[in-house]
Order: sequence, then C-alpha cells, then structure tokens
Amino acid sequence: MSLESVRQFFAEHAPEIEIIELAESTATVGMAARAHGVTPGEIAKTLSLKVKNDVVLIVTRGDARLDNRKLKAALGAKARMLSVDEVINWTGHPVGGVCPFGLENPLTVYCDVSLRSFDEVLPAAGAIHSAVRISPKQMAELTNARWIDVCEAI
Repeated sequence: MSLESVRQFFAEHAPEIEIIELAESTATVGMAARAHGVTPGEIAKTLSLKVKNDVVLIVTRGDARLDNRKLKAALGAKARMLSVDEVINWTGHPVGGVCPFGLENPLTVYCDVSLRSFDEVLPAAGAIHSAVRISPKQMAELTNARWIDVCEAI
C-alpha cells in the first residue's frame, strides 16, 4: 500500500515526476546505486529517528553518516533509530522503501545539506524496488523539509 500512497502523493503534488519501478531490490544504498547506475551519494536515504517524543525523518546522501554531535546540536536532544515495526507504523513504508512522500502520519522532515552536492537524487518511493528522480530543492519543497547540517562524509 505504501507505493500507492507515494503514487497518490505525486499525482496530487508533482504529476510530472514518474515513479521508477525495477525488478530487483533497491533496499540498500549499494543495491540502489548499482540498479540505477549512479554513485552511492546520489541515493537519497531517509532515516527514521525518535528525538524526545517526536519522530522525524532525515534525508541525506547515501554515502553520508549521521554525526551524533551535530544531530544533538541541531535538534536539541539525542536521537535513536526507530525499530523496523516503528518505521512501518509511523511512515507506512517498509525499511528499504522509506521516503518522505506519502507518509502514514505527518512527520517533520529534514534534508541534510549534503544533498545539495547533486542536481538530482534518487530517494525510494515507498517500496524496496521503487524510486524517483528529483532535485533536492524540489524534494525539500514538496515535503516542507528544513535544511540542516547533521552528517559527515564517509
């Protein structure tokens, strides 16, 4: 159902964006980069975190890692990753298909400034075999995301 919620989201907000569906899984950054013929950095991974009593999503380039010190400074508290069940319950998307579009619940979305290195990125689209090609700027606009600097390159 999650792919359908993303399909509905784009039909309503950006009908020009097409969902790419592949036969093979794109559940990890490496798998997605190979399947789409891009560098791992061009994959926009969405991290689901609990900060105090809030669940937030952070979208970052695929080859970056959260910097806990920067994260705590930006969000005012330590964060923890959600469990698989929590991810599904909060986002409506399976792990490996999580994206900031077509969410089950309204969540605060942040985009890490690392995404600005690319003209176009590929976030998942609600399933482990789907994605969209989108500019980081448009992704942030469509999801009302705020830009923050919470990652480090790896």
